[in-house]
Amino acid sequence: MVVRELLLGPKRFTDLREGLPHVSADVLAQRLRELDGAGVLRRRKLAPPAASQVYELTDWGRELEPVVIALGRWGARAPAAPPEDAAMSLDAHVISLRTLFDPDLAGDLDMRLELRLGDHTFSVEVVDGRIEIVRGEAPAADATIETDPGTLIALLHGRRELAAALREAEIEIEGDQPAAARFLGLFPLPAPAVVPAGV
Repeated sequence: MVVRELLLGPKRFTDLREGLPHVSADVLAQRLRELDGAGVLRRRKLAPPAASQVYELTDWGRELEPVVIALGRWGARAPAAPPEDAAMSLDAHVISLRTLFDPDLAGDLDMRLELRLGDHTFSVEVVDGRIEIVRGEAPAADATIETDPGTLIALLHGRRELAAALREAEIEIEGDQPAAARFLGLFPLPAPAVVPAGV
């Protein structure tokens, strides 16, 4: 979970605590020390005026991204849906875009999108059947989507219709609305795993 929280860039300890609310501060500090000692992440002090200490993945740590994505895909096939009150961090929601992205559905789509989720902004690029997501504004974006993580996930998973969400002002789209609508259709849920009876 710590690696997942750092895939989109460096974070302060308080940011990591916010993304992992069920992990105590002591346990998180211990995990960070262990991962630092193992060479998976490192601590770095930002330049003034911020001068905050952040944690970031090393090059070796970033090699875990395909593993995290594969675990996410595996988890998305769980036979039972997660409980309604299951907590997911903002970064977990954004990483799920990489997890469920279907390159075949993307086809020849070539677009840059700015995704605004509350106070957080992400630049999303779909090109050559790949998706790239980084923190920050998307220069020359084809479209901008502004919503909350819950509405985004409901739209991606087909539990909410885009027209209804637009009508109820749960989402705002600026720019190329057809491209944004197509983007929202690139993340189908996989079929649930079949579990033998009696398990």
